[in-house]
Amino acid sequence: MEAGIVGLPNVGKSTLFNALTNAGVLAANYPFATIEPNVGVVPIPDERLQIIQSFIKTQKVIPAALRLVDIAGIVKGASEGEGLGNKFLSHIREVDAILHVVRCFENLPGGEEVTHVDGKIDPIRDIETIETELILADLQTIDSALPKAERAAKSGEKEQVARYSVLKKLAPVLNDGKPARGVIASLADPEELKVVKSLGMLSAKRVLYVANVDEADVHGTGALATLVRQRAEQEGMQVVPVCAKIESELSGLDEAEKKEMLAAYGMHEPALATLARAAYKLLGLQSYYTAGEKEVRAWTVHVGATAPQAAGVIHTDFERGFIRAEVYSVADLQHYKSEKAIKEAGKLRVEGKGYVMHDADVCHFLFNV
Repeated sequence: MEAGIVGLPNVGKSTLFNALTNAGVLAANYPFATIEPNVGVVPIPDERLQIIQSFIKTQKVIPAALRLVDIAGIVKGASEGEGLGNKFLSHIREVDAILHVVRCFENLPGGEEVTHVDGKIDPIRDIETIETELILADLQTIDSALPKAERAAKSGEKEQVARYSVLKKLAPVLNDGKPARGVIASLADPEELKVVKSLGMLSAKRVLYVANVDEADVHGTGALATLVRQRAEQEGMQVVPVCAKIESELSGLDEAEKKEMLAAYGMHEPALATLARAAYKLLGLQSYYTAGEKEVRAWTVHVGATAPQAAGVIHTDFERGFIRAEVYSVADLQHYKSEKAIKEAGKLRVEGKGYVMHDADVCHFLFNV
């Protein structure tokens, strides 16, 4: 699962990406500083790992991770080939969710001017520019697919009928300038849901808005960030305010310096920690843990995954030969202080193949192959 960092040129995408991946390279102040999408792996900050290790002493602590793709800036007309156009749109098609970076700062401290591609700072216009390009690209896909789908549906084949039905539902919505996600959320037919996956609609992807704020507005309460927050609420989306410049500086500091700088800005942790967790949730992911003498480790599974599927994340043999899982929660460990005490209290659960994993489960898997 990957999330793509998307936005207009010069909104701070690459600065944000580099801070997230601790690459330490600032973005160039001109459009298309990123020509090919860069891919980074970002650890998910998770205090539960430290809680587990405080009771189960191990050699290593390994967090879950998220794959991020830094996609070069989109400009108005991208769906018709403007800028690097369809190349960028194809990169968005390949990711599972979008982190939409929106510029909510005027200029950098000290008066350094950062040129806006449209000349004026307007976060709502910027959001609509990106969304319009995604909708127009989807509309091109629908318009080219509809005639063929209509002919194929006459065969009466279930899959072809479903395909034509979905395309007919999407066309008027996209023509009205609205994203595909509303239509797709309303679908219930399994055949239609299968079709949706194959279409790869850009405007159907889940979105998290990242308000790139200035140093005076780290909590995103200023006028520009408030506009983004209001827009997100209307759409049922989430906003994470981030000052990419501060985060870039933090990523190069040692822990003592980092704490001092965070305190100066009234922050208890880097905003990127909040962003990483929000992106993880956006992708429909959750963590479970394994703990032993060698390591405490967070493993990533989809919300709704069963115990055998979770075991398969560690090794395919674990899923294939799954017998049962011994499960307790991080909260149980905090309360009883040890696995032995959890077991003696009757809180160690034995779960079978039908068990649906919960966030913060700690597991031992038994299998036989």
